[in-house]
Amino acid sequence: MDTFNSTDRLEALDSVVVRFAGDSGDGMQLTGSQFTTSTALAGNDLSTFPDFPAEIRAPAGTTFGVSAFQINFGSDTVLTAGDDPDVLVAMNPAALKVNLETVREGGMVVIDTGAFSTRNLQKAGFDTNPLETPLLDPYRVLKFDISKLTLESVKDFGLSNKEALRCKNMWTLGLMLWMFSRPRAAVIKWLETKFAKVPNIRDANIAALNAGHAFGDTSELGASFKRYRVDRAQAQPGEYRTVTGSQSLAWGIAAAGQLAELPIMFGSYPITPASPLLHELSRMKEFGVMTFQAEDEIAAICSAIGASFAGSLGVTSSSGPGIALKSEALGLAISTELPLLVVNSQRGGPSTGLPTKTEQSDLYQAVYGRNGDAPLPVIASSTPGDCFEVAIEATRLALKYMTPVMLLTDGYIANAAEPWKLPDMADFPSIAVKQKDRPDEDGPFNAYSRDPETLARPWAVPGTPGLEHRIGGIEKSTETGHISYDPANHQRMSDLRADKINRIAQDIPEQSVAYGTDSGKLAVVGWGSTFGPIDQAVRRARAEGLDVSHIHIRHIHPFPANLGALLARYDRVIVAEMNMGQLITVLRDRFLLDARSVTKVSGQPFKIRELLDVIHEELNTAISKAAE
Repeated sequence: MDTFNSTDRLEALDSVVVRFAGDSGDGMQLTGSQFTTSTALAGNDLSTFPDFPAEIRAPAGTTFGVSAFQINFGSDTVLTAGDDPDVLVAMNPAALKVNLETVREGGMVVIDTGAFSTRNLQKAGFDTNPLETPLLDPYRVLKFDISKLTLESVKDFGLSNKEALRCKNMWTLGLMLWMFSRPRAAVIKWLETKFAKVPNIRDANIAALNAGHAFGDTSELGASFKRYRVDRAQAQPGEYRTVTGSQSLAWGIAAAGQLAELPIMFGSYPITPASPLLHELSRMKEFGVMTFQAEDEIAAICSAIGASFAGSLGVTSSSGPGIALKSEALGLAISTELPLLVVNSQRGGPSTGLPTKTEQSDLYQAVYGRNGDAPLPVIASSTPGDCFEVAIEATRLALKYMTPVMLLTDGYIANAAEPWKLPDMADFPSIAVKQKDRPDEDGPFNAYSRDPETLARPWAVPGTPGLEHRIGGIEKSTETGHISYDPANHQRMSDLRADKINRIAQDIPEQSVAYGTDSGKLAVVGWGSTFGPIDQAVRRARAEGLDVSHIHIRHIHPFPANLGALLARYDRVIVAEMNMGQLITVLRDRFLLDARSVTKVSGQPFKIRELLDVIHEELNTAISKAAE
């Protein structure tokens, strides 16, 4: 057990950003996730950013195979994974080459010199050894042979050289836990559970972890080296756990099923970064969740549509390429007017694009991307924890209005982690479900009759006596529910489907201001995972005395009823998004909004600094024009 007494010389920090980077076989994601667990147990607020390579297994030691994990933790609210790392742990030359430029000047770089062989330097594209050049002069550098130290620490456990070197991520983790006064107990417990059936691997990893920690305790690392302390963050009382967006979304879907008292049928096909949702939901059978891994995307959504037809809540998920394949069946769900939850975990595109990087480039696809006039509600989550509530809200809309709902998340939200206060389910109202259980008394059953308030058609479960009916992709009569090719009827049905979705604007919360005032000189508008960097940039700008506010949109189609009026109360508007300007197009289409588009499609999230610079520039421009 770790003990830190008052004689330890620790430098207090409000927050710190650490980035672990190495070959995809070096266990950087595992190292980062275990460091995250220890940090959460230490009581810090945090946000993480797993940064995967796209290749399944790129050649070892090349820049293509570099995997990184970044964590920002502090004693105050943390909403992003941080702009520039304070500490970079580089396990090989390729990791150093890819990530060095992200480190702030004066930051610390921890290097495994044992990996800087001539061959590894060549594979990383270095002509000379960077440890012997001025490249690292702007940084504080800790360099030692982690590979050799790891081999020494595990020599008593009978491992091969290859197996022993796999423990060096635990050695490095031990050093980082010591550096930032993190407890080791949770990591040791995890190792004991993970490798319970292979005791030599278990014991070797624990020994490496302890050796790295002891190295920090016993070595003279230089006068410039300091040990750090980050105090606990202030948080509302309650029970917390660290969650990723995929975990939170899965729990939200399961909770929605419980609130609606309906079984869930999740039909999916694996695709990055949506696959973890299938993995999470497959563990929830006790909550009435059935999962089905289909042979392709079309079968996945059709199985979910079939489940909804049969009286369950159908759910399917994918990323942009898979959503494209699902689009015809999604049109079928709109035509049949069945409740369906469609999750789109966005990634860089087009085509395969950047499959492991984050982007928000599927907004057009969600709002417009189907043949014919086929409107559906679109809702977006903003943080990993927010996925829980968004899943419940999307389910409520799908069931009340008998419609598919598109739920947008992205690779950053799906894989990132944050502390999340476990909700009290008693605070959530039940979700009303109106499944028809008997025939009408005034005539034959019409599957396309309408609720006068919502315009939803009745949900009749097949096999219910007297409710035999026909639905499908061919247009139906508003009067009888039978097939109809009448031009006037198609006009009426198209109008009804559109009006049904538009009415949702009156059934969702009015748009509020996330931070700032409800009028002023400048509003920064965002959606999805841009929430964190926009919020932090606006807070910093307001701390400087600037008149700027943050508006974050959850309901994208239809928009909240008051959104247009709210935006009109600002002199200037910036719309920031990780695409080429899709939300701003929709806002201009709806409100003729004159706004500035700020976009980023690098596969990386916005930095706070980038948005703060734009805020300064926009307000300075306003001042200059006013002076003319």
